[in-house]
Amino acid sequence: QELALKSLGNEGLFLFSSLDTNKDLYLSPEEFKPIAEKLTGVSPISESEEEETLDPDGETLSVVAKFQPLVMETMTKSKDGFLGISHVALSGLRNWTAPAAPMSVLLARQFKAFLPPKNKVDLGDPWWIIPSELNIFTGYLSNNRFYPPPPKGKEVIIHKLLSMFHPRPFVKTRFAPQGAVACIQASSSFYYTIAFRIHAEFQLNEPPNFPFWFSPGQFTGYIVLSKDSSHVRDFRLFVPNSRSLNVDMEWLYGASESSNMEVDIGYLPQMELESTGPSIPAVIHDENGNVIDSRDPSGEPIQFVFEEITWQQEIPWEEAARKLEVAMYPFKKISYLPFTEAFERAKAEKKLVHSILLWGALDDHAVPVTSGNPAKPPVPLPVPGSGRTLRETVLESSPILALLNESFVSSWSLVKELEELQSNRENEFYSKLAELHLEKYNFPVEMIICLPNGTVIHHINANYFLDITSMKPEDVESSIFSFSTNFEDPSTATYLQFLKEGLQRAKPYLQS
Repeated sequence: QELALKSLGNEGLFLFSSLDTNKDLYLSPEEFKPIAEKLTGVSPISESEEEETLDPDGETLSVVAKFQPLVMETMTKSKDGFLGISHVALSGLRNWTAPAAPMSVLLARQFKAFLPPKNKVDLGDPWWIIPSELNIFTGYLSNNRFYPPPPKGKEVIIHKLLSMFHPRPFVKTRFAPQGAVACIQASSSFYYTIAFRIHAEFQLNEPPNFPFWFSPGQFTGYIVLSKDSSHVRDFRLFVPNSRSLNVDMEWLYGASESSNMEVDIGYLPQMELESTGPSIPAVIHDENGNVIDSRDPSGEPIQFVFEEITWQQEIPWEEAARKLEVAMYPFKKISYLPFTEAFERAKAEKKLVHSILLWGALDDHAVPVTSGNPAKPPVPLPVPGSGRTLRETVLESSPILALLNESFVSSWSLVKELEELQSNRENEFYSKLAELHLEKYNFPVEMIICLPNGTVIHHINANYFLDITSMKPEDVESSIFSFSTNFEDPSTATYLQFLKEGLQRAKPYLQS
């Protein structure tokens, strides 16, 4: 390591390390491949692609990419004119204004990766196309990378699709939950409609600049394909844009894994792939098996007529999307309602509202990874995001899920959304609800328990919560967050105590 540093310098070693995936201080041909492709401009065909091209009579699917760049004004850093942020750091983001490939022609059989395994043919029963290999215990993948590893197996088609947006997609994200999950939404004798959800991200910078990670909250969509994958009737993949923020961005400021990292979130209006029509044969044969021209005598393409699909079983899109969400995030086994709806439900059911207020989304991949203040200078990197830690630990534990289901109506909200709700005076009650929440908020995440009228009766900041649950029980002063011997996990015991304390404080109000 010292010799390498002496030979290459800090920044040279940083680039070398980003390619040296097994950290043995030698570059194998496979590790050097991204640089070779960059210098020669030639990308060798992968083994899996070679296998796919052997079907000369297969059908092809035309896919178009639609892309509107990130709205820079939605980034927190834009409020002070990106003060202190070098123009170079954001160059990859600013220069990404159009899809890398506006149109692509793919083999229908490449979409075989979306078909269900033999034991997953029930509607809404999810399976993993690309399994998530990370969890709260395994840690995270390195930020110091520029070039994606070569995709393998079912990763190939997803990598190929995402490459239409940008040349450097990582089909496995640095943080859990990574991968891609799918379920059957509809079924007929010969076709499936498959709903899917993908967590992937992009590396926007290249050397000599430092890495800039662009992580959409999720990619979702559906594919209608034949059960033998020979024909694709319809395909769509997109980043949902219904919330005010849907992308997490992180960029390094130095030539090492422990360098300072800046974090921000923003809004991406459109990132979408769509088939232009059903897949069609690459080669057309007449009834005698002879190859015929794909154009009629006047030069117009031959028009294909496709039979109408009669679905024998189907579930609503919302139900399929929820099944995929719960597969990615077990904490969503209970419903998290929109903010105002949660208070209406709590009033009707005479329950308390369990609310989580965040800077970034709780059930998207776009959750900030650092727990520093976005308005302050960057913080050291390896601090896991509070929202991410919560959803991967206490919020998905069985005792917490049981108590929340029994006694609370749950909701999570973006700070930005509640600020907008507070300033909207059309509904004074909703405005007041938002105001009461924001009064208690501290960055990055605040857990709040309140009455159906919005009165906050208990709250705790996620960073404080994580701090006290990492302490020894005898060091915790407050009896409110005392540890119970019933549960081995102190964070579960402490969160249970927080919820029960809220119920205790609310008794006089609920009884009246």
